Amino acid sequence: MKLCRFDDQGTPSVAFYYDRELVPFQDAAEYYALKKNETVELSRNNDILKFLPPEGPHYHFARQLHEWLESNPAERKNIARPLSEVRLLIPNPRPNKLFLLAGNYVKHIEEGGGIAAERAETFPYVFMKPPSTTLTNPNDPIRIPKVSPHSIDWELELGVVIGKGGKHIAEEDALKHVAGYTIFNDISDRKFRPNPNRKQREKDSFFDWLHGKWHDSSCPCGPCLVSTDEIPDPQQLAMKLQVNGETFQDASTAQQIFPVAAVIEFISSFVTLEQGDMISTGTAAGVGNTTGTYLKPGDVVEATIEGIGTLRNHVVAEA
Repeated sequence: MKLCRFDDQGTPSVAFYYDRELVPFQDAAEYYALKKNETVELSRNNDILKFLPPEGPHYHFARQLHEWLESNPAERKNIARPLSEVRLLIPNPRPNKLFLLAGNYVKHIEEGGGIAAERAETFPYVFMKPPSTTLTNPNDPIRIPKVSPHSIDWELELGVVIGKGGKHIAEEDALKHVAGYTIFNDISDRKFRPNPNRKQREKDSFFDWLHGKWHDSSCPCGPCLVSTDEIPDPQQLAMKLQVNGETFQDASTAQQIFPVAAVIEFISSFVTLEQGDMISTGTAAGVGNTTGTYLKPGDVVEATIEGIGTLRNHVVAEA
């Protein structure tokens, strides 16, 4: 089941997502009730987690409604809206915490000049982005920052949305805490150097890297959120990123050093995960920095993950 959020005449609403169209949840519920001669009492709700496992109160009805739409494509067409005519929104726009991983694919570590260690010898590098200013809608622009415009890079990543919070979650139980999966593009400034006339300090390079992750619009997300019952194994998903139609990243989540369940176990060992928290699980080889290819105004970035869809964004200069 794929769900998305969209702007319904100024009101954020939840919809079932398909490759070229969406079906507003409220419209589907009312149409279903009419066809079945049943009464459906469901107030409008734009919180997508309400319709997803494991704790969404409307999840079971959402599954029932989705199965009916799948079994009745002609009926679905009566209430569907073309994606080209709607504005998609971030599926989960206000997570309390937005975690991201650095160096979770061997070849990406190696292309950056590093040496990848085995999982047993190391631990995940986790950092955070401010969600309210970095999360960006599908099809909305990635803005090249005026403060550092010449080294903006892409990073296609599988996103995880927590549906059931907890602490000290065991790896074998971790996927039971997931509501669904989405796509992130961890936009990164590879050469951010605040105060170029500064006096060098020991940790400057780390904070240059970290601050280069925080520019406004640096975390496009979407186009939808796929429930875990549709993706039972998040470690078998093909990934591809294209810029202006040219493929730069072509990989699989099977190449992750730390799989999704292990990442959840690690983070929850010292941070309480809450419903709605999101985790971006690292990128594969093929980033632009390897060849000195950076994003510029006019570019179109398409980030695709098997079973989820394609997250598209164009690039503009910051006003």
